[in-house]
Amino acid sequence: MVASGISREQVLDWLSEVPDPEIPVLTIADLGIVRGVTIDSEVIVELTPTYSGCPATEVIEQSVIDTLHAHGVEHVAIRRVLSPPWTTDWISDEGRDKLKKYGIAPPEQGASKRALLRGNRDIACPRCDSTDTAVVSEFGSTACKASYKCNDCLEPFEYFKCI
Repeated sequence: MVASGISREQVLDWLSEVPDPEIPVLTIADLGIVRGVTIDSEVIVELTPTYSGCPATEVIEQSVIDTLHAHGVEHVAIRRVLSPPWTTDWISDEGRDKLKKYGIAPPEQGASKRALLRGNRDIACPRCDSTDTAVVSEFGSTACKASYKCNDCLEPFEYFKCI
């Protein structure tokens, strides 16, 4: 076995340091996209893309391979897991805290799309916690974020959209 002596926990620990290329304050573990690790003659890492067509998917997959190679794992395979589809509810509490500290309003936990489409959202400013905020654009610097402004502190910020 090529991957003998390596534990699943060790691989998960290494993967917990792989940053998201679009929001580098988050790791792929924070995002909850690591769905499984299997160790046999190779290390198989199962990843769920945040959404189909995400431009970061291939970069993340290569980062996982590079990270494991850097730790001496020669044989690595990536398996994309599309079902169940990723949801922002998979973002860890630590990841949500990191987003807020970075200046990005984290997605609401368990928010239904129906409520979001009706406009019933109180997005709190990550700087001052005011919910007196307004959407500037449903499209931010990446497809997963929207642009907002705070009417209290007057600061612009991004909101990580619920999916």
